[in-house]
Amino acid sequence: MDTHTLETAGADLVYDVRGPLPTADGRPPLLMIGQPMDASGFAALAARFPERTVVTYDPRGLGRSTRKDGRVEYTPQTQADDVHAVIEALGAGPVEMFASSGGAVTALALVAKYPADVTTLVAHEPPLITLTPDGPAAVRARAGVREAYEKRGWGAGMAAFVAMASWEGEFTEAYFAQPEADPAAFGMPTEDDGSRDDPLLSDRSWAVSSYRPEVEAITAAPTRVVIAVGEESENVQTGRTSVATAELLGQRVAVFPSHHGGFCDGEFGYPGKPDEFAHRLRQVLDGAS
Repeated sequence: MDTHTLETAGADLVYDVRGPLPTADGRPPLLMIGQPMDASGFAALAARFPERTVVTYDPRGLGRSTRKDGRVEYTPQTQADDVHAVIEALGAGPVEMFASSGGAVTALALVAKYPADVTTLVAHEPPLITLTPDGPAAVRARAGVREAYEKRGWGAGMAAFVAMASWEGEFTEAYFAQPEADPAAFGMPTEDDGSRDDPLLSDRSWAVSSYRPEVEAITAAPTRVVIAVGEESENVQTGRTSVATAELLGQRVAVFPSHHGGFCDGEFGYPGKPDEFAHRLRQVLDGAS
């Protein structure tokens, strides 16, 4: 694996290349992106594509990539510009892309703005919360996570996030009537370390989850776009947002094994099924629905 740093006006972007460029198999490089997940989250999945040249990167302000723009918020448009810059730096585009969570939102913005960059995009569980029928309630639930974080710190904020992410069905009054989530019950710290800059728990990534895809631009692009959802996510928020995103684009979701982090192994505490996930991803990249 070779690690590179791409200096742009707003950030120094660190990306990793596993395999040769130009590629040995004649296929485009496979670029894997997330948000707020950085390149480290794709290690298990990348290892399961030894025949491919795989590229991963750290979004600006995350992992090893540093910001120089003086800003703290994350927007799909800015991150799409960054991914475009990485693809140009590779000199081997267009690429195939697997994008998960906020990275899937970035990828949809990328296809809309730079349609020649990606041949096939597998967008896994984009958390576009305003697209679901209960969008206003989902926005309220998101605000509740931030409130818990601001009031009581990271452990409380993460416990509130897990409670939101695992809630099945629409966000009804029953959801909001629950007692505050106890971080100790989730094995999370109860003490407050004083930090309030977490991109998942603060409002810094709200532009990501509030994004509305540019449908006309995406459907007009030459990119084959597949919206993917984990089989375990069917009734929770990211499963419902995936279905809503697919419907917005006039398609049906492609079902993948496991959950929102189903391509990860056990290093993040909630193991997925990376072998099965990689097999399914390979099928979809090869043209399966």
